[in-house]
Amino acid sequence: MLGRRQIREKVVETLYSYYQNPIKFDVLEKNMLNEIDKIYHLYIYQLNFMVALKELAEKQIEIGKKKYLRTDAELHPNQRFINNQVLKKIEENAERRSFTAKHRELTWEMHDDLLVKTFQRITAGKRYQDFMKEEDQSFEQDQKFIGKLFLRYIAENEDFHEHLEEKEMSWADDFHISNSMIQKTIGFFKEDQPSNTLIKMIKDQEDEEFAKKLLKESLNNWEESEKKLEDKLENWDLERVALMDKIILVTAITELDRFPLTPSRVIINEYIEISKVYATDRSNIFVNGILDKYTKELNRI
Repeated sequence: MLGRRQIREKVVETLYSYYQNPIKFDVLEKNMLNEIDKIYHLYIYQLNFMVALKELAEKQIEIGKKKYLRTDAELHPNQRFINNQVLKKIEENAERRSFTAKHRELTWEMHDDLLVKTFQRITAGKRYQDFMKEEDQSFEQDQKFIGKLFLRYIAENEDFHEHLEEKEMSWADDFHISNSMIQKTIGFFKEDQPSNTLIKMIKDQEDEEFAKKLLKESLNNWEESEKKLEDKLENWDLERVALMDKIILVTAITELDRFPLTPSRVIINEYIEISKVYATDRSNIFVNGILDKYTKELNRI
């Protein structure tokens, strides 16, 4: 599990879609949970991309071995990349394999243009070439290399991002969440431990109930929370507050009011980070100022 921030993000996204196109609450709630579920599909899809890179490298080696006239490099291929211990753990992960077997649409074809181009970029890069030259092969080195490879060629790959938009529209918005899940997965792997489980957006029933309650309470108490927000605005009309800023603030006020066990500073920090992702450049300052003032007047710990 990543934590509650990503759940809060999905609640904010759902509320934003609701105020663009109001629908019945039960449908809205179901849509939100479906969207959360789709993030896991994206997560597996990206893990499968990394496995496909390994498989493509293996295929290239086999092609080289079968040539009639072979170079020394083809006769004795460098297998450091395909033997990367972290890549192997991803490939052998039972949960990834099981889920992919049930969702064949999450697999990658070896001739996929994006896969091939990404592989070519990786192998042409200095980081890959330096890695392949290293004599020692420790688990930590393998882990560090795969982490950097993922960031450079997948998380920061504009072509990959565009591909996701075409395949599943919501994936483009959730790309940053899935990227965090991948990074944590790579970091969680241990050399001497099996890797049978993966990260979930919603860990248990408690997380699901949190998501449902936050969505429901935000909608049911919208006018009350909006009035509280308006009272904290100085020389500024509520109508001039951007919709996304308003949704972030109303959701945060709802959580401050309806979830007393969560420390106020934790809630404020979470919504500041959400505003950095979904709102304008200076929204985080605005959100921080309003929520800080609200909690101080409430004497909310």
